[in-house]
Amino acid sequence: MNIGEVLFLALALSVDAFVVSFSYGLIIKKGKGKAALKLSTATGLGQFVMPVLGWYGARSIYKHIELIDHWIAFFVFLVLGIKIISEAFKENGCPPKLSKILNFKILFFIGLATSIDAFVSGSMLYFMKSPVWSSAALIGIITFINASLGFNFCRIFKKVPIKYMEIASGIILILLGTKVLWEHLSGLQ
Repeated sequence: MNIGEVLFLALALSVDAFVVSFSYGLIIKKGKGKAALKLSTATGLGQFVMPVLGWYGARSIYKHIELIDHWIAFFVFLVLGIKIISEAFKENGCPPKLSKILNFKILFFIGLATSIDAFVSGSMLYFMKSPVWSSAALIGIITFINASLGFNFCRIFKKVPIKYMEIASGIILILLGTKVLWEHLSGLQ
């Protein structure tokens, strides 16, 4: 996986952090700078740590699944992409109530919840022979930036439906999985 592909993956993975930070940007009135920094750090750190854990987890089982790793990568990215796209079309009657207090426990769970898909993507990075530390760093940095943007630009973008960003990130994941499968089956690796 080259740097451009990791960048697209990072953008797709960071959409959840953008959305959460966007939501908090709308409700937090005091201490906005500190809140934005806390959210960006929690989500960026989660998106850095989880791909590393996924990468090392995949490495530990690779010899058992090496013959079908390309199919696994394809299906995982396909399922993640479809999940993100389908969630974009769900109409939630009312959004979940967000706590205006960003304590360690809330920040930990936000970082964890927004990075579950990064764990799975980290395992795919291993199968695609991507370097873990630079890829995870890029994913974490892009997430930090996007979470900051989401928090600080929520008033500008509040008219743009977030589902368009979610759909785009789902499509990116599906295309990455298709590329992995195509390269393997056509011998382009």
